[in-house]
Amino acid sequence: MTGDRSILHETTSFLQSSPLRPDEHERYEEPTVSSESATLLEHCRRTFQHAMQYGRHGLPLMGCGDWNDGMSRVGEGGEGESVWLAWFQIVIFERFAKLLHELNASGAEELEAQSAKLRVAVEEHAWDGHWYRRAFFDDGTPLGSQQNDECKIDSLPQSWAVIAGAPADRAREAFQAAMDQLVDYESAMICLFTPAFDKTKLEPGYIKGYLPGVRENGGQYTHAALWMVQAAAELGDGNLAVSLFDLLNPIRHSDTEELAHRYKVEPYVVAADVYFNEQHKGRGGWTWYTGSAAWMYRVAIENILGIQVTKDKLLVHPVVPDDWQEFRFTYRRNSTTWNVHVKRRTTTDGTLPVNELVLDDDGQPHDVELEFE
Repeated sequence: MTGDRSILHETTSFLQSSPLRPDEHERYEEPTVSSESATLLEHCRRTFQHAMQYGRHGLPLMGCGDWNDGMSRVGEGGEGESVWLAWFQIVIFERFAKLLHELNASGAEELEAQSAKLRVAVEEHAWDGHWYRRAFFDDGTPLGSQQNDECKIDSLPQSWAVIAGAPADRAREAFQAAMDQLVDYESAMICLFTPAFDKTKLEPGYIKGYLPGVRENGGQYTHAALWMVQAAAELGDGNLAVSLFDLLNPIRHSDTEELAHRYKVEPYVVAADVYFNEQHKGRGGWTWYTGSAAWMYRVAIENILGIQVTKDKLLVHPVVPDDWQEFRFTYRRNSTTWNVHVKRRTTTDGTLPVNELVLDDDGQPHDVELEFE
């Protein structure tokens, strides 16, 4: 946001720990500080190199969990692959490659080449006919597929297909499949996947130990649900983006006495999860969850209101409902404040809307009017 890249040249130490043994899935410990140190840029490079481990389909190895640590046995044998992680790497590699080009630093070409390979691998092996699969087990069995009896479709690869810029026709079809099967307007919930794990012979990990429809096991996991909102905004559908956002807004879960008794948790903070289990449907789980709260804030500000700050400029590209005519926000940098009024443009004179301002840090308050179409 600031354009100051000097942080990448700061030097800091590594942490040190023994690798996990073959019989260890995880280890709780306090690592030691290594005597070796490097620039932050080098830390990033090593992270990418470590992540570049791929399986039989050319997709990233999943190990004992990716974003969803509950899927702890999908790749425990060292051959299972994650489709979501492929989309994630594509986004990160391509963004970081741009930064490396900006710095005239080496390594951009390698990241771009690997991203291109991942795009080919995902389209060749992860497309399930109407949506993208979630993963492959060690033995090559797909997960998040029409051939599964449980967890036929998972929201993550569908929303991230949009975010990562998958082919437009497939991205829209995959996102619509997630909308059709995972969004329940009546219960005001966006589920992580369906059906929940229960009686399947597959052993995805400790996620199967949760009751069906509870937490990551087919309930609403708000962190992931917000990526569905982001995808709707990325597709340019402001009506849908805000309608989905409203489903996740905690105050909407307690705006009547009946709903408050069902939700049972605080209506003024974000819950990590909401249960979809029939016995507890609509009940909030773990609240005060910062991961979901941070994404809710970012999606609202950056994707729906479309506020982007880059170096010395602020731009607005709103993706809002058709009946939104205006909104206001205040932005402060150091000692300077901008009071911004954003209005829908009504003129059709052929000129472009004024949707950006230069952040001249002069220590004064500024009243600014910007436009969107």
